[in-house]
Amino acid sequence: MTGPPPREWYPEIGSTQDRAIALARAGAPPGTRVVAARQTGGRGRLDHSWASPPGGLYLSVVLRSPTSHETLLPLAVGAHLAKELEGRYGVSLALKWPNDLLWTGDGPPARKVAGILLDRVPAPSGGWTAVAGIGVNVASSDELPSDVARHATALADLVQPAPPLEEVEVLVVRAAEAAAASLLAGDREVEATRALCRARLYGVGRRASVDGVPVGTIDSVGPEGELWVNTGSGRVALRAGDLRLDEDV
Repeated sequence: MTGPPPREWYPEIGSTQDRAIALARAGAPPGTRVVAARQTGGRGRLDHSWASPPGGLYLSVVLRSPTSHETLLPLAVGAHLAKELEGRYGVSLALKWPNDLLWTGDGPPARKVAGILLDRVPAPSGGWTAVAGIGVNVASSDELPSDVARHATALADLVQPAPPLEEVEVLVVRAAEAAAASLLAGDREVEATRALCRARLYGVGRRASVDGVPVGTIDSVGPEGELWVNTGSGRVALRAGDLRLDEDV
């Protein structure tokens, strides 16, 4: 009988994602996770730095990689995590394409609660493995840079009593594994995850820019995780970029 997948915990590490990728390349099984109290070299999507002060949850988990719909996985993880956090704490979070969870309760600017990073790495036995890096602002911190703090909030600011880190970790791993499993299942489960992403999508009907260029108004999420926007002369699909809503800048 095999035991639970390995869990590594560090009081401080450069990047949980880099460590989990190394484990995945070496053949670590799905469910293997790396957790840290603090990161010194945390990274977000597009190689942006990720502020990692004490009090947050910094976790990377090895997942089975979908053989199709892999570009939908980052959104799927976010949508399933929003569902888990709402179910446990009653806090409603929106999904900012392609990889952030936002709280919008006190109006613009929306405030970031969590971010997701997905890497796809070759498995030693062949095929691919996914590694999901997830950061959640669990407790407030005065160590966040001022430009980050303006657009961030923590679960402890929204939920009383403040959630324990260990409890949030369980919810995060469960959400990530459920997202991956849904995209490895049949068409019904895949479509249910698409619907979950669309229902949580932040900014529908609002003007947006990608990489500083106005693109139109947000419309929906496409079948493979692309963002549909209305340009005024038609609808186009965006598959990458740094999304900003005009009202949140």
